[in-house]
Amino acid sequence: MTPGPARAPSRPLLDPKLLVGVLAVGALLVVSLFTGVFDVLDGDAGREMFAITRVPRTIALVLAGAAMAMSGLVMQLLTQNRFVEPTTTGTTEWAGLGLLAVTVLAPQAGLVTRMAGAVLAAFAGTMVFFLLLRRVSLSSSLVVPVVGIMLGAVVGAVTTYLALATDTLQSLGVWFAGSFTSVLRGQYEVLWVVAAVAVAVFVVADRFTVAGLGRDVATNVGLDHERVVLLGTAMIAITTGVVTVVVGNLPFLGLIVPNVVSMVRGDDLRTNLPWVCLLGIATVTVCDLLGRTVIRPFEVPASLILGVLGAVVFTALLLRSRRHG
Repeated sequence: MTPGPARAPSRPLLDPKLLVGVLAVGALLVVSLFTGVFDVLDGDAGREMFAITRVPRTIALVLAGAAMAMSGLVMQLLTQNRFVEPTTTGTTEWAGLGLLAVTVLAPQAGLVTRMAGAVLAAFAGTMVFFLLLRRVSLSSSLVVPVVGIMLGAVVGAVTTYLALATDTLQSLGVWFAGSFTSVLRGQYEVLWVVAAVAVAVFVVADRFTVAGLGRDVATNVGLDHERVVLLGTAMIAITTGVVTVVVGNLPFLGLIVPNVVSMVRGDDLRTNLPWVCLLGIATVTVCDLLGRTVIRPFEVPASLILGVLGAVVFTALLLRSRRHG
């Protein structure tokens, strides 16, 4: 009989600190509900605006923040590299290319069709990235994100060229804005798909953790490493594609959050996942609140603030990696 995957000892899933984290994130979400130019306490009009914009926007913050942070954690485990996430591996650029292709080929396509195109392209692009890793001699962990960023740059250049040739460059800019301004009731509901993906990740978390130990270790304990990588890639593609279509690009979120959590709690995916989701939600919500208030009554895209924060954290991680060899 083939032995099943070994389960590494882990910390308790629920602890008082997690409850404190939930309450803190909940407080941030309440602030998000009541932050904005329009007074949602102003009679019937305020209540209607609250239901149409504020509630959907806050739900989108929760789903997108948790999903992209979770995707970064899974990708880092599968590649055994701290510096990868959908932004640094080209997955987001592939999703944008798929979205543009559907828009050009089927201009009347609905949101679900566009989402399917983005997901398929993100899956294909992520598989290309994994195949490249197998053929590249990795003398340093920094080679992995460099390969991903180069691949993403090539795909992004192709996407921009096609957008120029088809007069859709403005639409492309809107898609990658990474702003929650346009999230309204009736347009964000497909984001609930990523909630299902998060549950699925939690169910197979132990397999991802073992796969993160390497192909040889995973095979020795009876785990089909190839199948787990394929499953993880599919989950990352679904999450990235859906978030790109509904919200846009959220750079470095999957890099910042998992690294902070792993430095504090270690690498057990099952017990880290709630913390990764909470910190991802908190990070996106704080960036969105700053974007809503820094030049009020106008808004700065959350992706702009997140990109600045991510660049600083990315640089700090590189310096830390160099200092520790």
